Amino acid sequence: MTDPMTPAGLFRHGLRLLLAKDIDGWVALSDERVLVEFPYAPPGYPRRLTGRAELAAYLRDYPAHIDLRDVAHLQIHETADPTTIVAEWRGTGRVVATGAPYDMTYVVVATAHDGRFTRYRDYWNPLAIPESMAAEQTTARSAP
Repeated sequence: MTDPMTPAGLFRHGLRLLLAKDIDGWVALSDERVLVEFPYAPPGYPRRLTGRAELAAYLRDYPAHIDLRDVAHLQIHETADPTTIVAEWRGTGRVVATGAPYDMTYVVVATAHDGRFTRYRDYWNPLAIPESMAAEQTTARSAP
């Protein structure tokens, strides 16, 4: 039996799954009771997801909205707690609905136990949401 993946290895593997559009695989990296937080989420976006099922529902349509093509930058910082890392990364690609460029910088604080994420805090910049996605989110909120 192999040792569980380190938090840094788990994070890198998760980015490869996102690039491959394997959302189910990415979600499977999370513990059943994972806590996912988006401290800077704007109105209309969730600030907190609890459990793998909520995370799966949230990410289900990600590839239909964002065609992530490259991780243009990745720096992972180890912390004093060996179960927690801080990852700075930049994802680029295109917004599917419009073909507009997608370029988002993220800072993630991730904690993992036994090879699964147990807590994932994603400090993405809501001011960088492409206009086409903001309009799409507004339309979705106002739909019956």
